[in-house]
Amino acid sequence: MVNVCDLQVMKPLLAEYGFHFSKAKGQNFLIAPWVPQSIAEQAGVDGTAGVLEIGPGIGPLTQQLALRAEKVCAVEVDERLKPILDITLGDFDNVEILWDDVLKLDIPALVEERFPGLRPMACANLPYYITSPILTALLEAECFDSVTVMIQKEVAQRIAAAPGTPDYGAFSVLCQYYAEPELLFEVPAHCFVPQPKVTSAVIQLRVRKERPWDIPDPELFFRVVRASFAMRRKKLSNGLASGFPELGKTGAAEVIQAAGFDANVRGETLGIPEFARITNEISKRRGL
Repeated sequence: MVNVCDLQVMKPLLAEYGFHFSKAKGQNFLIAPWVPQSIAEQAGVDGTAGVLEIGPGIGPLTQQLALRAEKVCAVEVDERLKPILDITLGDFDNVEILWDDVLKLDIPALVEERFPGLRPMACANLPYYITSPILTALLEAECFDSVTVMIQKEVAQRIAAAPGTPDYGAFSVLCQYYAEPELLFEVPAHCFVPQPKVTSAVIQLRVRKERPWDIPDPELFFRVVRASFAMRRKKLSNGLASGFPELGKTGAAEVIQAAGFDANVRGETLGIPEFARITNEISKRRGL
């Protein structure tokens, strides 16, 4: 197996094929072998798993996933990496590479087709600039047992944040609606080349089999959440009145009162059960 985390191996390999790092694609390659090993281990990848990987780069995490999983399907948008991945993943017959943009794929259909009878998991070292759209797509696909990703530490903290804390926001609610997040470990900048300007962290989102809330209309629920955080420093009534013009200030205040909250409550202090109550009150008013 080619040790792609060894700079003495990586640099000549990249040079041979004239590969240059793309800032636009947010490319930072791992040079610390313990990182991909730890991601694959702590993600719980084993012989029952089919793993969708996004952005394999030159394959350090792909190799570790392939050593453990029954099947790995890696989606890579940068076709300049083809000859390099042919070398670094050449020893594995359980790896398939799709040269595509994961955001343009039908993820549930892909998982059903590639991983029949296996426990589907997603694993990735995500580019910072596109973390939220990819993570949202993976969670909304609702077809994975877990999603384990390495992302910017600050984003990982936001995903796992509790109501009422500075990091808590609409993206926290979205992720926690679909999954239970757990911060696994941090990855310093010196573990990459080129070095990013921030610390990374690995977070696992264990996808919820059941959601313990009464939310008949998820679309309305997320509209409520977005409205509640649009003016996070102001009262919830302001955000609801702005996000739901049909309610107006009076209607927004009545919804908050009917849901059992203080008139001065702010959205940033509410958790999913509380947002569910607000949503269901708005839904009742619509049905009148």
